[in-house]
Formats: sequence, structure tokens, C-alpha cells
Amino acid sequence: MTEGSVESIIKDQVAEITFFHPQSNSLPGVLLRKLAATIEEAGANESAKVIVLRSKGEKAFCAGASFDELISINSESQGKEFFSGFASVINAMRKAPKFVIARVQGKAVGGGVGLACSADYTLAHVSASVKLSELAVGIGPFVVGPAVERKIGTGAFTQLTVNATEWQNAQWAKEKGMFASLHDNIEDLDKAVHKLAQQLAASNPEAMKMLKQIFWKGTEGWDALLMERAGMSGKLVMSDFTRIAIEKFKTKAG
Repeated sequence: MTEGSVESIIKDQVAEITFFHPQSNSLPGVLLRKLAATIEEAGANESAKVIVLRSKGEKAFCAGASFDELISINSESQGKEFFSGFASVINAMRKAPKFVIARVQGKAVGGGVGLACSADYTLAHVSASVKLSELAVGIGPFVVGPAVERKIGTGAFTQLTVNATEWQNAQWAKEKGMFASLHDNIEDLDKAVHKLAQQLAASNPEAMKMLKQIFWKGTEGWDALLMERAGMSGKLVMSDFTRIAIEKFKTKAG
């Protein structure tokens, strides 16, 4: 459960944060905490004018919560602590005083969709289908919900939440506003991310900070809201329904 990494480098005033996990870039609690702290550090580092969030590999962007860790949770408080990791990452992205660009090179599930929607600007590969699978395993996208709904609207968020087993393709995500642009190959995606990052690095940081505050107006209560939502998920993950559903998903995946 502790395998994986979060790396950060600053080059040409761009902080590039890369996360990795061998299980389709899923996120166990230790990686969530490290990712949130790394984003906060990049936000406070005056050497960086913009943040790029990405994951390793050319397949899945992020498979969301680690099923191995979910199945090991044995109390509501432990469950809340785990899901609060996603809350911390989303709030770190929200409160960073500089723009966060997300590079989505492949499929995004659950918490991965939350990351894509919490960025200020998200560029994606044409293979980047999305799915909120939480209801299918007996939970619900409670923590990521506010970020997803803010980005794509209540109707599209409801569609993803209710139809929890069906993928929506990258074009759907672009039409709903989750993705700003789609790219046919990884090279083109990387070029577009680099071009935008360099453009923003040369922009007025004070202007970008003010714009960021405007973009996120109305979310000032999210520190408390997302922790409350983490408690909802933490309670549900203890249910027999959820434990059986997760085991079935793990069996299929295996």
C-alpha cells in the first residue's frame, strides 16, 4: 500500500508535480498526504509561478482510491482519515495562489476525476475517458463531488454519479468543460502543456493570484465541507455492502 511516489521539480518557474503508483496510479493514503503537502509547498515557493500536475506512464491518469487500502479500513474514523486525503489534495489545489494545470494522459476514475476537475486548466489525451465508480462499490463521490459539480455542472455530475459503471469518453468530458483541450498523441499533449505553462510563467503572478481567487469564489467553506463529506464516505466504507462490492471489483481486476 505504501508503494508509489510523488516527485516535484521546479524548472523555468514551473513546478511539475508527478505522482505514481503501480496499480494504475491509484492513491493510497500515504500518497494523498504527500501529494497535498507537495502542492502546498509548490504554492508557497516563489520560484514557481505555475503548477503542473501529472502522473507517470501513458495509460491511466489515476484510478482513484486504492482498493487495497479501502478493504483494510476497520473503523469509521480510519475511513474518514483516508478520504480526508482526497479532501486535502483538492483543497491544496484550490488554495494554491497560482494556477494548477493538469495533464491527463489516460483514464480517470473516481478521485482521478476529482483531480482533473480541481485543476484550473486541464489538458487531456483523446483516450482520457472518465468514470465516477463510487456508487458501484457502495460509497458515492462525496469528497470529489463539489469539485466535479463546480467544473461540469449538476446535470453532468449527476449523470456520472448515477451511471457509475459506464465510461464517458474524453470528448464528452471536453464538452462538459472538464477538459479544455484534447490531443491525439502524447507528444502533442506534452507540447501543449509546456506551451501553456511557459506562457503562464511569464504572466503577472499577482494578476494570476487575483484571478484564482475569483475563479474559486464561493468555495471558502470547503475545508469543513470536504471533511464532512470524508466522514460520509468513511461511514459507508465500513458497510458489508461496500466490502463485498470492493472484493468483487478486485476479483474482476485480477
